[in-house]
Amino acid sequence: MIEENRSGSNQQESSLHQSPSAKAIHHAIFLEAETELERPSSALFWSGLAAGLSMGFSMIAEGLLMAYLPDAHWSTLVSNFGYSLGFLIVILGKQQLFTENTLTPILPLLHKKNGATLWNVLRLWGIVLFANLLGALVIALVSAHTTAFDAHVMSAFSKIGHKAMEQDFSAVLVRGIFAGWLIALMVWLLPYAQSARVWVIIFITYIVGVGHFSHVVAGAVETFTLAAMEQATWWSVSVNYILPALIGNVIGGVILVAALNHAQITTGEKAGYF
Repeated sequence: MIEENRSGSNQQESSLHQSPSAKAIHHAIFLEAETELERPSSALFWSGLAAGLSMGFSMIAEGLLMAYLPDAHWSTLVSNFGYSLGFLIVILGKQQLFTENTLTPILPLLHKKNGATLWNVLRLWGIVLFANLLGALVIALVSAHTTAFDAHVMSAFSKIGHKAMEQDFSAVLVRGIFAGWLIALMVWLLPYAQSARVWVIIFITYIVGVGHFSHVVAGAVETFTLAAMEQATWWSVSVNYILPALIGNVIGGVILVAALNHAQITTGEKAGYF
């Protein structure tokens, strides 16, 4: 009896250390998406606004580090750790961020393939994106028009904004695809990351920052701040950054992560693999 108990305990412990299957991850994200799609519009708005405000800390933390680091090639490798702060707050705080939602609500839509689910996904996307950008705008206006930050920190914010705006439409779009791809992959990894959740968030968003990949919400804070400082026009920011970054993020999240991972599950089920 003792040996049987030990054997059962060992098997249970072994199962806890095994990596979850792709189907298990898919199911966990699917259930979370169903919950999010059931949330009322007002709840989505306030959560999205909180996320937009929180994403301001990506620019603030990166700018503070940049302002106090020497002007050297390696300094960007350190300052971009600040870029991860906004994502940490948003994801661990369960706030609604648009680029996360390019993955999760798509799974129920791919399963059900009906107009009601499509409309619900578009409702969620529209509300969350609007609220995120509104929050980004508030942070940008506060940063540009108050004395919250010293002059050398404001100069760092300006450099960050100009760096985001220096690429043309097509370059921002392609970089947006990489950003959407990575953020959606991060969401795919998180359900069973357990104690490694923080490191998954930091590492992936750090790569987004170092690569200057275009994230529509984090980039909105940076470019809106530049426009609020009257160093770029609102039209240029909207058309040359926000629009291509948005398109790229959707392509990266929906096609390269949601659709492909859904396809591997459904194909595996038909083949009897899962």
